[in-house]
Amino acid sequence: MPDIERVLTEIEDNQDRAIGKLLKLISIPSVSNEPSGREGILRTAEWLVRELGAIGLSARVVPTEGHPVVLARSPGGSGASRPRLLFYGHYDVQPVGDPASWTHPPFAPKLIPQDGMTRFYGRGASDSKSQLWTFIEALRAWNAVEGEFPGEIVVMLEGEEESGSPSLAAFVAAHKDELACDAAFICDAEMWTAGQPAITTQLKGLLHERVTISAPNPDLHSGHFGAVAANPIRILSGILAGLHDEQGRVAIDGFYDDVKALPAHVRALWRDLVRETDPADAIDLSGGMTEAGYSPIEAMWGRPTVDINGITGGNQGPNERSVLPGTATARISFRLVAGQSPDKVRNTFRKHVGARVPPGCTVEFTGTGGSTAVTLSQDSPFLKATARGLTAEWGTPTVLKGTGGAIPAVQQIDELLGVACILVGFILPGDAIHAPDENYDTERLRRGARSWVRIFAELGRLQ
Repeated sequence: MPDIERVLTEIEDNQDRAIGKLLKLISIPSVSNEPSGREGILRTAEWLVRELGAIGLSARVVPTEGHPVVLARSPGGSGASRPRLLFYGHYDVQPVGDPASWTHPPFAPKLIPQDGMTRFYGRGASDSKSQLWTFIEALRAWNAVEGEFPGEIVVMLEGEEESGSPSLAAFVAAHKDELACDAAFICDAEMWTAGQPAITTQLKGLLHERVTISAPNPDLHSGHFGAVAANPIRILSGILAGLHDEQGRVAIDGFYDDVKALPAHVRALWRDLVRETDPADAIDLSGGMTEAGYSPIEAMWGRPTVDINGITGGNQGPNERSVLPGTATARISFRLVAGQSPDKVRNTFRKHVGARVPPGCTVEFTGTGGSTAVTLSQDSPFLKATARGLTAEWGTPTVLKGTGGAIPAVQQIDELLGVACILVGFILPGDAIHAPDENYDTERLRRGARSWVRIFAELGRLQ
């Protein structure tokens, strides 16, 4: 039997080293959806290959049509009685946005004592470099103590998750033999509270659209023509404002055609789950919009949504410029529930917008692909073993929860590999993921790695 206490001691004794490595990883700007990020993406992938090799895995950078995947595996076979385990993470990060809105530099993380803990700030600090580093550190510690890994190990680290994973399906299909496993673990999810772990068993689907409306003229003098010529910003703003009705429902004809009502027992289960602790309480919802007839948690986990992620057009400079813009662009994201098809929703949206563009103006849409919603089985012995391991580390029952987020890898692994996915993570609402001053803390990094050690031990008990 493995000596779990020695492995946990190995985690404790090497905490400073693990933190230093993670800060180095965060310092590499691996932004996947900006052309300027490509060099950082490649540097990050190569850095991860070296680190995975250093802990005893055979690792390589595998090109895709987009950004590369880092693929690693344990050497040789571990015997038929030991499970083959796939660990997924993503090393790419969201764009920084306005650097002036950051209190701490996004790619120069350092340890800062704050609020009784030690935090570090940086893009990717929580989503998701800290997450993948927890299982890498646990694998390192296990191998250092036991002289082998806890089964046959496959590690897949993606470089396009924050861009919607456009190359992942083709990659998984092309490497099915290498990725074949008994269970897949995806470390990119939230805890229930700061002291209570969770496993996510329900995710939404996702698709992105970019809409550009063009006037029949280029930029014009707003004083001369503002009263008579088309203004794409005004047109686009009107269309966006009409995406929801006064009840918070999406006002696109056909949007709800394939949406089923939330079952009464599911709503009751969620109400009981949030009776004492509601994750929506961590965020100030003032000024927000919740669909009429649903609680915030029901809207977050169980109802489809449309969100406006950005608008550009006209004068974006620091000084005044009296311009009637020739174009205006908006970025839209859709979070889908079970039954909704990304392609059908996209076509419905485009028809809705096209019908509202006035004569003389044109509209251009950019966006392909998308992922469907996924509901994961709660009966998997691997999931139950994972829950036991998390509970053992945190000393409180593991919550099985939903999420409003989407991870395309879950759908690809579920459909193409046909294996159980277990979605675990240690993210909290205060981490400011996708926002300025994204952050994490050293205690969750330590306990995250310890959690994986306990999960490995529980998995080893499975027959």
